[in-house]
This record gives sequence, structure tokens and C-alpha cells, in this order.
Amino acid sequence: MYLIHSTHYTPVNTTSLFSPINVPSTSCEICSKNCSVIKCFRENNEKVCLLASLNIQRSVVEQVIMRELVSSLHHDTAVRVVVFRSLVQGVFCAGADLKERAEMNHSDSDLFVHGLRSLMTEIALLPMPTVAAVDGFALGGGLELALACDLRTAANSAQMGLIETTRGLLPGAGGSQRLPRAVGFALAKELIFTGRRVDGQRAVDMGLVNRATEQNSDGDAAYREALSLAREILPQAPIAVRMAKEAMNRGMEVDITSGMAIERMCYARVIPTRDRQEGMAAFIEKRPPRYTGE
Repeated sequence: MYLIHSTHYTPVNTTSLFSPINVPSTSCEICSKNCSVIKCFRENNEKVCLLASLNIQRSVVEQVIMRELVSSLHHDTAVRVVVFRSLVQGVFCAGADLKERAEMNHSDSDLFVHGLRSLMTEIALLPMPTVAAVDGFALGGGLELALACDLRTAANSAQMGLIETTRGLLPGAGGSQRLPRAVGFALAKELIFTGRRVDGQRAVDMGLVNRATEQNSDGDAAYREALSLAREILPQAPIAVRMAKEAMNRGMEVDITSGMAIERMCYARVIPTRDRQEGMAAFIEKRPPRYTGE
């Protein structure tokens, strides 16, 4: 894995998510702490974190690693955007290892899936915007990972689907709940009942992904599109963005009256911030705002 090489990015040392558990931590050039397999860079002096997504569901060890990384992000106010991408060309995340699952007893299988479900919930609850860059296959749990993110980009050649019913299962890591919220109940039921796969263009047409693009020779077109999307988010006031995410996520789970109360609460938390004052001052002075996240 590498961070995009241009004058706008700072390359950092990288380690693979798929290294053994005793992989040595590497001191990130952006983070003040050893952040191991999480990699960060700055865009216009703002921090973006990238997490490798492939195979995070294929072992308990990898679940623990990702859970620790996600947990650390919950408390990192410096991070403006998190991008999930794969290290392996042609595959975003192919889901659980069915051979491994076949060897589990009922209790182990239930605990394993519960762990995945709670991990996806942790990702969905991250306070900053998250973007899944789907440059290849995102099947079963792989698509559930993408659905746990706020935004999704995909290569036109990518293949996405909740295919569990073709294996005698149903989506168990949030897919049965998040897909209907993304594309509507009727279409979600059709996709889950049939186990159908869709490509990037069809996915954007149905609202499953935000942007689709032709794959490039490097196999990272969706990743580059995700970075482009992140660049549009970064200049905005970070507290306002986080509060907007909270208002929408919490509001969609309740009735409209309760949703309005949640919006009011989130709005009240933005009012006393320095960023709000900066936004007003920048507008009056006809200059770009300089938000600090305070």
C-alpha cells in the first residue's frame, strides 16, 4: 500500500493489514503515536486516515486489529475523513472465509458473526465521514463493510452483492438492515432474495454507491475518486460536519418530530464553536474560512 504520490500528499511508511499479529508498529509521520497499520496523510494541512479493508473479517486476529484501530479513531478529533480501501488489486473485501466458517460449531459461528456485526456498528458510529473505495469484489461481509461507511465510490467493473442466501445464510453483519436504508426495501429484498451481484454503474444508478468511475490501469480508480470526495469534505468546518452526520444518522431512526429535536441538539453544539464565528467572519470579509475544529 502507498499513499498517493503528488505534491499534495506526504508519503508514509506502510505495513500490511494482513501481516501477522506481531507486526511491528511504525511511527506514522502524521500521528503523534504509533498507529501500526493505520496510515495517515495531510491534505492542505488536514488529516486523512486510510484503513486497509481486505480480509478484515477472515480471522479473529484481524477483527481485533481493526477494532482497535476503529476504537482509536472515535477519540481522535484531528481526523477529518477516513477512507477504507483494499491492498489487493481487484478485491475490496470478499467476505468471510467459508472454509473456516464450516469448521465452526453453532456457538462459535454465532460469536464470530456477532463480532463482525458489532465491528460494523463501530465503523458506522465513527463521528467523522467515512468513505469506502470499492475497486473490486465486495461480496457478503465485504459489501456490509462498505454499507457501514457513510459514502461509497466504486469502479464500474466492481462487483457488489449480499450473496449469503446462495450459501444458505442471510446477511449477518448489518447488511439486512443497512441495504434497505440505502436503496429502499423493495430493491433490497430483491437483491438479498436473489443473491444478485451488481457492477459499479448499476450500483450508482440504484443509490448503493455515490460515485462510479471507469477503472484505470493501476486498479485504484475508486480509491482516487474517494480521495477526490475527501478533498471536498476537508475544507468544511469539522465540528459542523460531525454534528450533521450525527443529526442525520440518529434522525433517520426516529419519527420526524424526534428527528427535529435531535437536529436542534446538534445545532446547539455548533453555535458556541470558534469555527462558526470563523465561518461568519470569512463570509463578511469575503475570504475563505480557516477552520480549526474548535
